[in-house]
Amino acid sequence: MKDIAMEARRAASVLSTLDPQTKNRALDEVASALLAGRDGILGENAGDIAQAEKNSMSAAMIDRLVIDDKRLEAMARGIREVAALEDPVGKTAPFSTRPNGLRVEKMRIPLGVIGIVYESRPGVTADAAALCLKSGNAVILRGGSEALRSNIAIGEVIRNCLRENGVPPAAVSVVSDADRKLVLEMLKLDGLIDLIIPRGGQALIEFVVENSAIPVLKHYKGVCHVFVDEFADIPMAVDICVNAKVQRPGVCNAMETMLAHEKIAAEFLPAVWDELKKKGVALKGCPATCSIIPDAEPASGEDWDTEYLAPVLNARVVKDMDEAMEHIAAHGSMHTDCIVTGDDGNAGRFLRGVESSAVMHNASTRFNDGFELGMGAEIGISTTKIHAFGPMGLEELTSEKFIVRGEGQVRE
Repeated sequence: MKDIAMEARRAASVLSTLDPQTKNRALDEVASALLAGRDGILGENAGDIAQAEKNSMSAAMIDRLVIDDKRLEAMARGIREVAALEDPVGKTAPFSTRPNGLRVEKMRIPLGVIGIVYESRPGVTADAAALCLKSGNAVILRGGSEALRSNIAIGEVIRNCLRENGVPPAAVSVVSDADRKLVLEMLKLDGLIDLIIPRGGQALIEFVVENSAIPVLKHYKGVCHVFVDEFADIPMAVDICVNAKVQRPGVCNAMETMLAHEKIAAEFLPAVWDELKKKGVALKGCPATCSIIPDAEPASGEDWDTEYLAPVLNARVVKDMDEAMEHIAAHGSMHTDCIVTGDDGNAGRFLRGVESSAVMHNASTRFNDGFELGMGAEIGISTTKIHAFGPMGLEELTSEKFIVRGEGQVRE
């Protein structure tokens, strides 16, 4: 791991001064090469899936592991979108002009070397490589053993394209050994690696945070809520809640708890349940919910804090927006929360008052995603406010330094 990190550090020094055209050309060729290598990548992914099924991995985890034609095409499209974005590296902005004539500016710079520890989701390999390359960072990718074949196949395609375009291949390193001891070694390489980003379940993130000597940017669990206000349009609320729960339940921006204002609960809950049960959703609810929906199972205290990543949903009836916001503050994970309402005042208060990385008004929680928000691919969704909050795109993978321009001034 130390050798990989040292090579990445050398590559980072080259990347920091690469012109945008070179980076964009390499990314365009990576996108094309991934599609051209479809058979090899899907074949390796099939091997990972077969092993996952043999190991009795959950359906949600297998869904995250799968690469099919649609996801491979989305992977390539995301890389091209990153290439088309404005390069943040080297961008300067005026800060101040001092009385002595000094002109102070701020310049965007890469973070350096980023280590990413992640589970399943081989698409992270391509997304992270693209974002780090465009933002001038070298990246060390340590995926889980369940996706090892897929990650290696994608990594080989990327490194070949970098080599052919004059970019150091060590700018993107895929750790090809699944030994967990290498993660511990990686987390101790302070001075060679500048930032660690864990992506995966709660246990993985806690393990990284507890063992890292390097700053960690957490992509924590998604306990996401939709609050259906008394002024909500009920057909709209039904559509949003069904999409937020079932469009892809095994991801972090899927809704886990639905909150309904008591004034519309008797009308809204049966309407939304009619649609959810058709999709195979199991419902757990508070006493008021269970009295309206006899099919609902009573929710336990732990259920409100659970990220199911499955077609299981909590529902609670609340007396007003204050109670809804208190519930989110107590049980949410600062990931994504939504209000469905036709009242602009309530919407504004909810948007300001809920401390999550993305807060939605009349839109599914599923939109908290870098691609959907126009950032191209994302490297993760930060649920901590330092140094970035929400989907992490190019600008979030850079920092700033001061640039001072003078004409011979000296300090008295």
